[in-house]
Order: sequence, then C-alpha cells, then structure tokens
Amino acid sequence: MIDGLAAEARGVADDLSPADLLATIRSAREDENRAAAQQLALAARWADLHPPESIHSAASFTVPGSQHEEPIAGEGAPLVAEFCCAELGTVLGITSTAAKKLIGHALELRHRLPRLWAQVHAGAVPAWRARAIADTTIHSTPPLTVEAAGFVDAQVAAVAGRVGSAQLDRLVAETIRRYDLATADPAADPEDGYLHVDPRHVTVDTDDVHYAGTLRIEAEVDIADALDLDRALAHHAATQQALGSLLPLDARRAKALGDLARTQTALELLTGGPGTDRASGPDPDTRRQDRVNPDTDTDTDADADVDETHLPAAREVVIHAHFDASVSGDTTVFGPTGRMENGQRLVLLDQIQSWCADTRTEVTIKPVIDLNTTLTAQTRKVPATIREHVILRDRTCVFPRCTRPARRCDVDHVIPWDDDADAEGRPQPGPTTTSNLACLCRFHHRLKTHSPWRYEMTAPGIFEWTSPHGHRYRRDHTGTTDLDPPHPPHPTAPPGIPRPRRR
Repeated sequence: MIDGLAAEARGVADDLSPADLLATIRSAREDENRAAAQQLALAARWADLHPPESIHSAASFTVPGSQHEEPIAGEGAPLVAEFCCAELGTVLGITSTAAKKLIGHALELRHRLPRLWAQVHAGAVPAWRARAIADTTIHSTPPLTVEAAGFVDAQVAAVAGRVGSAQLDRLVAETIRRYDLATADPAADPEDGYLHVDPRHVTVDTDDVHYAGTLRIEAEVDIADALDLDRALAHHAATQQALGSLLPLDARRAKALGDLARTQTALELLTGGPGTDRASGPDPDTRRQDRVNPDTDTDTDADADVDETHLPAAREVVIHAHFDASVSGDTTVFGPTGRMENGQRLVLLDQIQSWCADTRTEVTIKPVIDLNTTLTAQTRKVPATIREHVILRDRTCVFPRCTRPARRCDVDHVIPWDDDADAEGRPQPGPTTTSNLACLCRFHHRLKTHSPWRYEMTAPGIFEWTSPHGHRYRRDHTGTTDLDPPHPPHPTAPPGIPRPRRR
C-alpha cells in the first residue's frame, strides 16, 4: 500500500500494465529530449541578447579584469559577453563553466553544424548526442574551419548522429587531413599530416577524489612507452604477490604505479638526478639508466649501492583532512570519518593512517584553527593565518554553484577596502577581518567587481547573492539555495557595467 501511494505521489499509477509502463517511459524520454532541445535553443537566444556590443555600448572605458568578448564555440560562431554565462548557470542550478559549455554547444550547433541542429529540433537526434559532437568540433586540434566543420556536419547528419566517440575521432582526423589543417611542418607528408597533431598526455584529475581515497588518471602515450609501462606494472604486481600481498591484480598494478613514481623521485633526490639541485652524484653521462635487466627482470649490480630503506622522503604530499576530535585525559580521540578538502569527499581515519604508514612518507601536523573566532589585520593584504581561516571556513568559491576549491581562490573583501580611509580620517569600511572576507575564484572575483552581481555575508561562512536580474541565492558550505522569486531588474547600472542588448 505504501509503495502504491509513493508511486502515485510521483505521478506514476501503480496499475499500469508492462506494455503501458514501457509506453509511458518512452513518452517521458521523448519529452525529456524535446525539453533538452528547447534548452539549447533558449541558451542560443540568451547569447543573442548578450553580444559583445552589449559591453561596448555600455562601457566607455575598460579596466583590467573587466568583462570581455568570449569565444565559446568554433570559428564562425558569434562571440558573447563573458559574464552572461554566470546568471544562466545559477538559474539552471549548474556552474558558470557548465553554462558556458551549454551556450557554446548551442552556438556551435546553430552556426557550424546546422544540419545536426535541425535534426535535434526535429527529434531525430537527442540533444545530449549532438552536444557531444559539438564539443568535439569545438575542441579539435588544430581548430576546424567553417568549411571543415560543415564537412563533419554533413557526414554526421547523414547517419542521424549515430556515431561513437572512436568513429567521431576518425572523422575529425580525416577532416583535418582533407582540409590540410595540420600543415605546421612543411616537410610533413601531406598524406599523414593529421598525424602530426600530438595526442599524448597524462592527466591526473585532482578535483575528483573518490570516497575510497583514489584519483583517476588518464593517459595517451607512445606505443613503446605504454608497453614498457605495462611490463613494469606487471613485474611489480607479481613481486607484491610473491611477497605475500593479498590485493587483487588491478589494485596491485595501481599500487605499483605509485611505487614507481616514489622510487624514481627518491633516486633523483639521492643522486642529484634531473629536477634536483644537488651538485654531487654520478656523472649524468655515466649514470646507469636501465636499472633492471630486461632479460631477467632482476636488479643489476648497479643497484647494489642503493638501499631503499634509507632513501629520503620521495615527495611531500599535502592532504588536507578534517576530523572531529575530543580529548580524553592526555589522549586525543579522533572520529572514524572525516572530510577531505580536495573534492569534499568523506575519508576514513584508517585510510589516512595507512597512507602515513609508508616509511618514506613525511607527515606534517598543523595546528588546529578555531573557526568560531574572528581574526583581524590592520592592512589590506590578508595574512597567511587569516587566509587559512577563511579557506577552511568556505571550503570552495562562495559564488552560487561554484565548486572550485578554496585553496585555488582569491580571498576577497566583501565590502571593498578603501585605501583613502585612513588618510581622510574615516573608519575603514572594508576591514581585513574574517567577517568581511570570502573565497572567490578569479572569474567570480572579476564578476563581483565589474558587474551588477552583489553579495553580503549574513553570518560566518553564509552569503547571500543577488543577480543582475534580481534572483537571490544563499551560499554556505552545504551548497546553494534559491531564496525567493526574482525581483524586477535594476533600473540602471553603474557606469561601465554592460547591460543585455535586445535586437
């Protein structure tokens, strides 16, 4: 009975037959696709209302950090006023970066992939698939010209957008070759010109920390390097098993990758290798580079003089983890779970202890900061102690929906510091105190300074923002909350602040 009531509360009748349920699901998906297509059209219209002319017609002068023209799609797509992405993002409940991507995809489809754009609005291609294709053509290296994008559009539209990522990559590579876009090397073979676009990279996604305390690594390397790395990981994983490790193979391979990095860094520190300042150590021309015999997979005699148990700390890894603690007598008792600043994920105390158990791990414990106190300085420059206090309190940029970690943000005076106040004998309106400071990423710092966006701190770590069109948001360490219906837009804007221009 309870399940039936819950289903009806969600708008789903509990007496649907299997066939009716499938039909309803299909209809819901079609409605979702139509809504996503309409959202693309509305995002493109939002860009139309905020062209670069809306900046230039409103501002008679520019200052460093002010709004500029933003190319968010490929060649041939119109530019937009940079700050327009922020308000669209807050209304949609997404970040400014995600809103910028949405507008860019809409403009790319409408102006450079018109066949695909038409198919999206005809219901033949779902918006998510078209956006994936637009993202590829926007970020192609080298960039696709209007003609080259048109070629991709024609090929993709012919199959109603049903191409996988690998097929799309091959199509873009063929387009680059066909239109001679990779001609940086005059001596390159024109038949293989597109191969000179170097796809190699190693990316460590430090912003996405899994609750298990792991990070994702993505790489594309030379074939020889990949095979060598695979062999090294297999060898180290087998060694761990022989030494009694009960971890599964994938976990042992992952651990082996970290061991390789730590061992290499430690060897360089010990011998004055690349990246160190030590003058002593073996001559780089005579130092053995192949320290493992490729035929036997055993250490050579060149390693005999290196005792790994006495290697210096391989590297300093800074982990900002926060745990609740209590004092029992002379003992500090930590709670079993805490929070990592990086990614705002939960972490277990046992995990931190295991990370610190390595003999070559350097552990630094910093003093606890009481976030309930108010710290004040007499200068505009924010001292390190106050900055650390604000970072720990805010955790991220405090603009609505923004997730950029506070340690990569500016510390902003909510009420601006007045350089002339002391000289004129007036009280400082914007003091350097924790009750007047907030973490803002560079983009939202510029947005706050050079646009009609306004905010105030209503309580320590709690901020209320008002957008140019009157939407209000509360932001604290738990996230963003819409406060109330929007007020009428501001009748006038301060000098130099662009307003949307309708056309």
